[in-house]
Amino acid sequence: MGTTQNYTEEFKKQIVELIGTGKSVNEIWREYRVTKPTIREWVKRYANSGEFSAEANRSEGEKELRALQKENRQLKMENDILKQAALILGRKDV
Repeated sequence: MGTTQNYTEEFKKQIVELIGTGKSVNEIWREYRVTKPTIREWVKRYANSGEFSAEANRSEGEKELRALQKENRQLKMENDILKQAALILGRKDV
């Protein structure tokens, strides 16, 4: 199995800057052993928003979808609580 490597923001910026100076992805991969898809993703994200986090690079549609999914989970939880309360209150009346 592969391992997940956590890189610092500073390291990611250095790699992106190296791409900006004309160094190829292959050269960086050989020197730093960062996978080529990872390097390409960092370059894409940094060019898009100036940040590397997934949250900062989400489209407005993705952000809205996530907010709606969160609201949906909250409403389902509240609905379950109300159902349980109704069952408990119904038992006391019997």
